[in-house]
Amino acid sequence: MKSVYAFLLLLAATTASFGQIANDNRFSVQIDGKPYETQPRRIQLGRYWWITANSVKPDRSIRVWLGNVDKTDVLVPGTYLIVDADKPDTKKNWEEALAAGTYKGIAVIKYVEETREPRMEYHVGKSQNNHETMTVKQGADGFLEAQFTSVALAGSYWKEKASATVFGGLGRLTSKLEDKAITKTTGYDSDIDPEGNGYKRQDKTDAVTLTNGKFRLKL
Repeated sequence: MKSVYAFLLLLAATTASFGQIANDNRFSVQIDGKPYETQPRRIQLGRYWWITANSVKPDRSIRVWLGNVDKTDVLVPGTYLIVDADKPDTKKNWEEALAAGTYKGIAVIKYVEETREPRMEYHVGKSQNNHETMTVKQGADGFLEAQFTSVALAGSYWKEKASATVFGGLGRLTSKLEDKAITKTTGYDSDIDPEGNGYKRQDKTDAVTLTNGKFRLKL
């Protein structure tokens, strides 16, 4: 009962903080040829911008990270070089972006999809250094708009460790359900990610192709 009460307080606080944001935001993309649409949110962490586009049933999350070459917290309109999601903020990536003379910064894309409920297994896709780009512009109406034509993500599969399932027990299951409720209510992802959360990467790999990606959100 105590944990349920704490969860309700957390949910109320989260909803009050995020749930009332006017949302004319739009995100659309083809994931391996299948349409995906949702309402994105943005998070600014220091000089980095995260755009997070999430949904439930199944849990899905597409995250876009943007950083400009000036390394300030101002997002500059223009073309961004898409780089390795695991090692984005490297000297080599910044040098390549600067050397071209046409890039305003670098971008990262990460895709996560729940493939077995409740968050038992995941499919993950991460951008690579494939010389792909994303175009960013700021409209007069105060909206940030971005688009990309095609991005090939390196795909991997993750499964919850038996030890995490056994020792986590009811508490771990309850936490998963709470996270799902927060994601559904606020639109922000709440732990939709297997890495570092008690999951093991499987041997199987593949590619996840994102095409005709577009998002529009209020700054």
